[in-house]
Amino acid sequence: MKIMLNEINVDERKRLRKELGDMSTLMRSMSKYGLLQPVVVDKNYNLLAGYRRYLSAKQLGWSYIDAVVVDAKDKISKLEVEMDENLVRKEFTYDEIDLAYDKRDNLLKPSIFRMIIDFIKKLFGFR
Repeated sequence: MKIMLNEINVDERKRLRKELGDMSTLMRSMSKYGLLQPVVVDKNYNLLAGYRRYLSAKQLGWSYIDAVVVDAKDKISKLEVEMDENLVRKEFTYDEIDLAYDKRDNLLKPSIFRMIIDFIKKLFGFR
């Protein structure tokens, strides 16, 4: 669901994340692709997870943001949501990162064979 940014309650004193890091890459991604992962709020729109995304959206001048509303009734549940959102994921390995960049480079710079096939398809209206 989309909610207005100014409806989200953020208590910075309760945030676990203190080191925000360089947010410019996140902001570039959000500008280019939109929000890929929604922020997480409770039923009162207290921010539970997605602080960096929330701040980036504000910095980008967004009025609305995609959010998931969870039923976190007590302080322990709210804390666990923030912990899980930041811990329960698996980063790419270095090999997977290399593979991703190789695939992207191949798409950006197709082989001469691919360019010839694409030209022939275009020439004969196969696109």
